[in-house]
Amino acid sequence: MSPDSLLGDDAVRICQALLRIDTTNPPGRERAAADFLAGELADAGIEPTVLDSLPGRGNVVARVRGTGARPPLLLSAHLDVVEADAAQWTRPPFSGDIVDGYLWGRGAVDMKNMAAMSVAVLRRLARSGEKLERDVIFAGVADEEAGSDHGAAWLCDRHPELVRAEYGLGEVGGFSMYLGGATLYPVQVAEKGVAWLRARARGTPGHGSMPREDSAVIKLAAAIARLGVTPLPHHATRAFREFLDGAAESAPAVLRPVLTRLLSPRVAPLVLRMLPDRSLARALGAMLANTASPTVLRAGNKTNVIPGVAECEIDGRTLPGQTTEDLLRELRAVLGADIELEVMREAPPLVTEPTQSPLWQTIAEVIAERDPGARTVPYLTPGFTDGKCFARLGTRWYGFVPVKLPRDLKFADLYHGNDERIPVEGLRWGADVLADVVSRFAAR
Repeated sequence: MSPDSLLGDDAVRICQALLRIDTTNPPGRERAAADFLAGELADAGIEPTVLDSLPGRGNVVARVRGTGARPPLLLSAHLDVVEADAAQWTRPPFSGDIVDGYLWGRGAVDMKNMAAMSVAVLRRLARSGEKLERDVIFAGVADEEAGSDHGAAWLCDRHPELVRAEYGLGEVGGFSMYLGGATLYPVQVAEKGVAWLRARARGTPGHGSMPREDSAVIKLAAAIARLGVTPLPHHATRAFREFLDGAAESAPAVLRPVLTRLLSPRVAPLVLRMLPDRSLARALGAMLANTASPTVLRAGNKTNVIPGVAECEIDGRTLPGQTTEDLLRELRAVLGADIELEVMREAPPLVTEPTQSPLWQTIAEVIAERDPGARTVPYLTPGFTDGKCFARLGTRWYGFVPVKLPRDLKFADLYHGNDERIPVEGLRWGADVLADVVSRFAAR
């Protein structure tokens, strides 16, 4: 059996075991996953450190040492997952079943696959005795899905010496994306900021038997309905332009004029509406504008009482170059003056510049060799990652969790979605790619 086959077997086995550990956040309970990974690392002669930020909220850190001629490389993955409604899944979400060539489970792509691949890579490095110029660090962290307070942020604040690195690899990016006949591998170089908001409407309370035109619930519902059909202004960032340039160069000639029209604020909304691939349209739309998604509604506690206050929590995201105040201004124009807006939590956008770094070049080299004809392109992710925390220590962050997906499986639909799963061969391929990138970069 080849070394690559052994690495792939290791990654699949570790990922399957992780998927069978329920780390739904809240409450998290990541300690069981951290202990499992610590055991896998120790088995290869690596000394892991497990640290609890709170009881049961485990973080595991380990290091394969190089000569120290160059600063460390960090591989990071969060161990917590979002909730899964088992009734909506084809397979049980914490089964770790392998069926029809797929490994099923909540966390298969977000992001226990990266934890498994990273630990498999460190195990191989430790056993091979490969000479490295850089230490290679792995951090399996808690709480990313709730803002990282008990995971990456806690580690960076309390134990920065364990995770400080020149470069870091984590989510989101590295998955295969198909545009016409072209294959793209987006690598995150920027991520949007976070602005979680509370929208509040006030009205006159009263008896439910006598409807009121100034009902807080009706006011809020009308405002949220407007938000659902009114796109926020487009702002083409440098990261998006670089992504579009790379995509256009690889796309079929017939698609290139369509893609370039995405840079026009007036034409882009029409282009996005006409795209038949709705998953791609949503992803492109989120890269072009600040966004605001209503997620939680609250009003009243008795059926026969019209409440005086109605609230909605909004997941707001801001583009690089935009601020929370910019988003608030855009939202007020849509929601109206009667809706109060309160900032619950915010974090700034993150940008890694430039793309042409030694690590970027290594990633592009390996992708070109492992998938001839494919192209590596810069990517702006609309989500939040632990990269925001590690960047505070000076780490240059790239979203790169390599996995090869079939054309009929959309990455964006798997993320936090029902029936989350990863192709077994795609996971094996990703482990080989990650190992190659780490070895080349850390040994140079």
